[in-house]
Amino acid sequence: MPTSFFSAAEQTAIIDSIHKAEKNTSGEIRVHIENQCAYELMDRAADVFASLGMHKTDLKNGVLFYLSINDRKFAILGDAGINAKVPAGFWDSIKELVLDHFKKGEYALGLSKGIEKAGLKLSEHFPYSKTDINELSNEISFNKN
Repeated sequence: MPTSFFSAAEQTAIIDSIHKAEKNTSGEIRVHIENQCAYELMDRAADVFASLGMHKTDLKNGVLFYLSINDRKFAILGDAGINAKVPAGFWDSIKELVLDHFKKGEYALGLSKGIEKAGLKLSEHFPYSKTDINELSNEISFNKN
């Protein structure tokens, strides 16, 4: 089960990194974990993005961290608003940071570091304001497949 891939403490650390990243931005970050990627990686990530309602944020500034455990696939998908602002290759640089930790078996740390880096970039382009609301859950979503 994907829910047992991370310990309770690791899940808390990942969620805490989302809270920390979102304190300084109106951007929204989600993490989705499943056992199998049912089809092409980016297509699956886009479907998860849509199923989580991430395309409905006001500023189109959602970022999805997608992990498929058994087939060792990982993707980061940003919405149109943030993609229009970040430099070419930005998501690849975060992906490399995360994968460097994954290679050492540091899955929770890798996700947390990637989330923090994404949050910093989101805060540059979509700074937090007092009127911001948390549009999406910060909880990790799991596909029970």
